[in-house]
Amino acid sequence: MKPFLFVTDLDNTLVGDDQALTKLNRQLSQHRQEYGTKIVYATGRSLTLYRQLQADKDLLQPDATIAAVGTEIYLNGSDTPDPAWSEKLSHKWNRDRIVATTAHFADLVPQPDSEQRPFKVSFFLTEAIAAEVMPQLQSLLEKQGLDIKLIYSTGQDLDILPRHSDKGLAMQFLRQQWEIDPAQTVVCGDSGNDIALFAGAERGIIVGNASYELLQWHNDNPADHHYLAEAACAGGILEGLNYFGFLE
Repeated sequence: MKPFLFVTDLDNTLVGDDQALTKLNRQLSQHRQEYGTKIVYATGRSLTLYRQLQADKDLLQPDATIAAVGTEIYLNGSDTPDPAWSEKLSHKWNRDRIVATTAHFADLVPQPDSEQRPFKVSFFLTEAIAAEVMPQLQSLLEKQGLDIKLIYSTGQDLDILPRHSDKGLAMQFLRQQWEIDPAQTVVCGDSGNDIALFAGAERGIIVGNASYELLQWHNDNPADHHYLAEAACAGGILEGLNYFGFLE
């Protein structure tokens, strides 16, 4: 057995089946202890909301947490974002101008203050009008010279990020820092903001309860190295890790 890099979303991916999560935690903890496997959580949550979930669900302490849809990296339980990653994201990022531009769109409903982050501006946007609003918003922001990307997930969450950030790019940053072979990397997710993880990884596990937007992307981008699990949440992760041979 070799060490591997395990990267997983939290809500409705790692978390959602307590019994399976207990079993997965036990196996991952043992693998990390014996072989040096790295555990990374990649979540849309802010650090504040992540800490709440960590306490509620007794999650393992990760080697790193990718928070706020990939715009913040916290190493070894630190409360301070990794400065090297923050520096990479600051190029052509003007948060005040983005906020001012979005004020022209009445359909954008700001998410709570805890989810508004230095490199992330977040809204609720209904699925019925998302396809109409998002191209207009992207065009208006880019005309102002802002180097941004829009990520839509769970049929309601719209995040505006620096173009050079998302969960997948943050994962690749950590992989390079730790000098881990891409072939020894596996990612797990359930929704649209996890697509970037799958696009940047050698192996991916899509849990059985995945949302429509991720399943649609999977159908449009079929790949042998993406495993669509039958079981939901942590049960699906266990299924996929055994399929790929990462766990005995």
